[in-house]
Amino acid sequence: MNGMSLWWWALPIVLLPILWHRQKREQTKTALLASARFLPAAEPKLQRVWRWHDVVLMLLRCLLLVTLIALLADLVLAWRRDTVLVVPGTPPAVVDKEAGQRITLPDRDAVTWLHAHEREFEPGARLVVVGDAVMPAVLPRFRHAVELRTAAAPAAPVERHVAVFSDRADAWRRVFAAAEGAWHIVVDAAPGPRTELVVWDRPDAPPAGLRGHVWRADGGPPHDVDGARALFAAWQRRYFGVQPYTAPAQALAPDAAAPAGPASGALRHWLGLALVVLFALERIVTHVRRR
Repeated sequence: MNGMSLWWWALPIVLLPILWHRQKREQTKTALLASARFLPAAEPKLQRVWRWHDVVLMLLRCLLLVTLIALLADLVLAWRRDTVLVVPGTPPAVVDKEAGQRITLPDRDAVTWLHAHEREFEPGARLVVVGDAVMPAVLPRFRHAVELRTAAAPAAPVERHVAVFSDRADAWRRVFAAAEGAWHIVVDAAPGPRTELVVWDRPDAPPAGLRGHVWRADGGPPHDVDGARALFAAWQRRYFGVQPYTAPAQALAPDAAAPAGPASGALRHWLGLALVVLFALERIVTHVRRR
């Protein structure tokens, strides 16, 4: 287990049930017999009697505290070995070439996922990332050797609907028809439910309530290829966000000084279940002991 939570300093609390059971005495009522006056006087003594349910109850309470502390400390055990991290959408033929346990990532951000779950891997585990993983802003650092075998996936075709308000509508349609890449731009006669962009190429102001993003294009449509590309890039940045780049293929050497990363809570479910079971057993044994 890499790193240590401050909750582990609470482990001495486990001694409390032991101390409490040691101090507990068997309470009995004293009944004087008529013949007791002929016996020599003696001070009454209390004798501690340990029964099986006392020992079991003490152990259950100690385990309850240990499990609760482990749950609060977010215990993570290093149990994963050599693993192949598969980015969604990676062709099966690429994945089958790699040996080792496979984990399908929830998204393209393999670096963020690995930072959150690195503590689950054994110190000598070899990690391989395959697929179209996102390139991080800075070079990542890990305590394990990580190899990025990445490749950009072909962009899926996307249909964008545009409505044009202009006296030069035919020129705008020619620009949209020449769009390159995965975009397929459909020019709608009027804004509809699927319209994402409204091109307003008129001197007057656009009316309020137009569906979709309104683009003021007072200068008219671009007249060359470079201008059209710049226009599409500006639209994408402004309305659809910048598409992340694919991380370059490379091998990252292990860095012992790299941060251990946050706890992943991999055992939280099992620890919570163990806590419920132990609490139920403790209540049952307590009830038996009182009878």
